[in-house]
Amino acid sequence: MTAASTPKGIRRRQALVEAAAELLAEGGFDAVRHRAVADRAGLPLASTTYYFRSLDELVEAAVEYHSRTELARGRTRLDELAPGPRGTDALIEVVLDLLLGPASRQQDAEAVLLRYERLVATGRRPYLRPLMRRLGRELDSLLLEIFARSGRPVDEVGVERLVALVDGAVVNALIEVDPDPRGAARRMLRAALS
Repeated sequence: MTAASTPKGIRRRQALVEAAAELLAEGGFDAVRHRAVADRAGLPLASTTYYFRSLDELVEAAVEYHSRTELARGRTRLDELAPGPRGTDALIEVVLDLLLGPASRQQDAEAVLLRYERLVATGRRPYLRPLMRRLGRELDSLLLEIFARSGRPVDEVGVERLVALVDGAVVNALIEVDPDPRGAARRMLRAALS
């Protein structure tokens, strides 16, 4: 048994992953550095290279952790949805919560930007592509279930089209002087689902 596989080692590795995920959410990929992660986790700097072969491996673990947390919130939201017809506006809010994060007063363009940065950055980080494809399929599956439970079933192509519509609306909204990416995505989805 290695030190990394002991309960203490597992806890330390998890603390590093969670710290890296927090930094990723707060400042994007550039914020995830060995020293910053170790400081955030309250562990020695050497622990990042002890538990992870490279910074890329740590970043990948952070992206997966952060994404799985978002997917878990989506599954919880799905479990809370009573089956049956749902109005277009109510359905749109559920879909936007899943794609952009829950609406709140703290939800702003910066938070949405960081979510999209994770997707766009995959182009420059090929090691993330397999993970992002798996996570994307899980997200699509959740969306299919949400539409079905809401009495408005769509197929995989329909979900792909709606996600692309939201993505385009969000990216275009982010360049505005006073960005409202959620509002832009809401308008596009309303038009598509009406």
